[in-house]
Amino acid sequence: MNYHRIKIAAIAICVIICSICYGLNRNHIYREEKAFVSIQEPPVTSAEETTASVSQEAPEVPSRICYVHICGEVVSPGVYELEEGSRVFQAVKEAGGFTENAAADTLNMAEQVKDGMKIQVPDQEEAKRLHDQGTSVLGNLPEGSHKVNLNTAGKEELMTLRGVGEAKADDIIRYRESHGGFQKIEDIMKISGIKEAAFQKIKDDITV
Repeated sequence: MNYHRIKIAAIAICVIICSICYGLNRNHIYREEKAFVSIQEPPVTSAEETTASVSQEAPEVPSRICYVHICGEVVSPGVYELEEGSRVFQAVKEAGGFTENAAADTLNMAEQVKDGMKIQVPDQEEAKRLHDQGTSVLGNLPEGSHKVNLNTAGKEELMTLRGVGEAKADDIIRYRESHGGFQKIEDIMKISGIKEAAFQKIKDDITV
């Protein structure tokens, strides 16, 4: 009887010991699995995929530029570099804005500028004179599309010709007033300081 009890007790102890060992072993395995999962890289989210795809896109193409010649009644006449697609009002702003005597309403300020474009801003007197003569007031002109009329051009317009400064422009105006105008473009060589070499540079830009 005592032997039977001892046997049962021994079996019970063995079961308890086995249970404890099994529990410890499972706990150890669980910790290892948890540690393994924690060091794995997190899954890539859709937002991260989008960011990665954007970063691999081609770099943005830089804006193209164009050069515009603005002269006449602006504070700082000259050639300016603008982004392609800019408007006339932006070219005027680059040139320091209009002078007080500018006939600003003769320009289409919303027109897009083009490479090589020439913008002539007339003064009030010139704009009125050209209007009275029935001549179109100079506005936004692509370079080379307009010829300077030696008989009607104002001082500022004459000064847009290569090699013609303020003094020569005054001489041209005095000549046409005293001689009844130019009969042919070659007559400009009668102006002091304008000879054959200078004429060849501007002959394609003038008319009578």
